[in-house]
Amino acid sequence: MTQQAVVISGTGLWTPQETITNEELVVSFNRYVELYNARHAADIEAGRVEPLQPSSAEFIEKASGIRQRYVLNKDGVLDPERMAPRIAERSDDEMSVQAEMGVKAIRQALDNAGRTPADVDAVLVACSNMQRAYPAMAIEIQHYLGMERGWGYDMNVACSAATFGLQAAVDAIRTGSARCVVVVNPEICSAHLAWEDRDCHFIFGDVATALVLEAKDAATSDNQWEVLGTRLQTKFSNNIRNNFGFLNRADESGVGARDKLFRQEGRKVFKDVCPMVAEQISGHIADLGMTAEDLRRMWLHQANLGMNEFIARRVLGRPATREDAPVILDEYANTSSAGSIIAFHKHNQDMQSGDRGVICSFGAGYSIGSVVVQKR
Repeated sequence: MTQQAVVISGTGLWTPQETITNEELVVSFNRYVELYNARHAADIEAGRVEPLQPSSAEFIEKASGIRQRYVLNKDGVLDPERMAPRIAERSDDEMSVQAEMGVKAIRQALDNAGRTPADVDAVLVACSNMQRAYPAMAIEIQHYLGMERGWGYDMNVACSAATFGLQAAVDAIRTGSARCVVVVNPEICSAHLAWEDRDCHFIFGDVATALVLEAKDAATSDNQWEVLGTRLQTKFSNNIRNNFGFLNRADESGVGARDKLFRQEGRKVFKDVCPMVAEQISGHIADLGMTAEDLRRMWLHQANLGMNEFIARRVLGRPATREDAPVILDEYANTSSAGSIIAFHKHNQDMQSGDRGVICSFGAGYSIGSVVVQKR
């Protein structure tokens, strides 16, 4: 039986208005370090507490390739007495912050696809953290889009959530349970980042991305990408972890503990994940009858410049150019599941009919997702 052909027919990107440069971030962080060391001076002197070390813009860019990030709230992050965004709670009768981000990205994606909410059968919200347990963010987004039919659900595979969501959408269309599916990635990373931790305080930013997928024979947009294949992989690791959840209130000793925010063993992650990702991409394209020379572009997860350069070089067998593997993390920082989708959204218009590429994301879990596409 011939599989239903599926295309990505529209992409959307919503970006917060506020930015934080490395230089601004370092001023705030170093002031926090001064205050912390002053408050714990006696314990530091006695050897009971390790003093915190300052950061620098040069260190951040060298370690990550990041120069700035977009955030929902800037002044809270840069307040050395707070070190967290200020995002006001909304009543149950108002659209939630995360749903609002998602709706904005989806509307742009639908416009680019030449579709309306009435055409959509399903909404999948795929991102690192949901702002609540239930009702599902996808169902709220479905409501505020004005969809009178269909279904939605939330899924979390951390930084790989977008590509896992893409496979779920493709499968839904191929099996006939939907004709048009939206995958949306509203990432509020600033709220689960430990801004007071020198090893990671610069990593994340906020953003929302969206993709419209539909049956190939129904798509009408000018920029269509046929999905040639999808592949997922998971392998358990504690090297990237966030232990916050509803059980946190069941043991008061853990409230506010460092492990209730993002943390990672960066060097271990690099060593473990990069070869796995390169091997998956190489194996995936080989199983599709392709070679590295057939890949016009690699839209990789935007976590760290060194990781992307390693993976692209391993796959291509040579150093990659920015045309081979576009970089957006210098502007957006790590936006978790949205990173590879931002790269795809911003860097595909120059490609010609028949050109092929791979959207690939990877992260906590460990998890890896690759989606091979071809321009129609």
